[in-house]
Formats: sequence, C-alpha cells, structure tokens
Amino acid sequence: MGRWLLAILVTASGCTANGTGAATDAWIGRWNGPEGTYLEIAGAAGAYEITIKDLDAARTFNGAAAGNRIEFRRDGTAESIRATTGDETGMKWLAGKTNCLTIKAGEGYCRD
Repeated sequence: MGRWLLAILVTASGCTANGTGAATDAWIGRWNGPEGTYLEIAGAAGAYEITIKDLDAARTFNGAAAGNRIEFRRDGTAESIRATTGDETGMKWLAGKTNCLTIKAGEGYCRD
C-alpha cells in the first residue's frame, strides 16, 4: 500500500513517471512566434528561466511548474504558460499548428 500511495502522490504533484522532474520540463527549449518573437524556457525539475522576445526586446523571468503550466510574474502581474494548439493561441500566424504554448490570447509560440 505504501508504494501505491507514493505513486499517487508523485503523479498528483505533476512529476514525470520516473520522478526526475516536472511534466513541464518537456517544454524546455525555444518556441517560435511570428515576426521573430520567441519564448525560451531553460531549467529543470520545475524551476525555470523564461525568456520572452517580443518585437522590442528580450526579457527574462523566473518561473515554476504548477501542475500542467508554468507560472511567473511579469511587470507585477501573475502569468502562466500552458500547452495549446496554434488555433488556441488566437494568432492567425500559428493556426493549424499542434504543438504550442500560450501565455494569454494573442501571445503564443509553437514548435514546428
């Protein structure tokens, strides 16, 4: 019974099946947006450095896994990154893509 309880707790906490890190660790790397914008996630085990390049500049934030998303603060506002499709980003340039991350409507990034 003790092993089953441990397995349930590990799964519920958002860790991968092998217990080595958060499920969001699969998002590490660069995700491209339109017109040279990108989202880059570095780190491991649920602790991340998030770089967001918009049309003006690249900015970096600290983030942490929270279940099936990554949470961070930008300009005093709580934000989160979640897995979506290109259609769900609300951006016509990403429509039809299937492997994307979205921060908020109109702010999405995909891997081709």
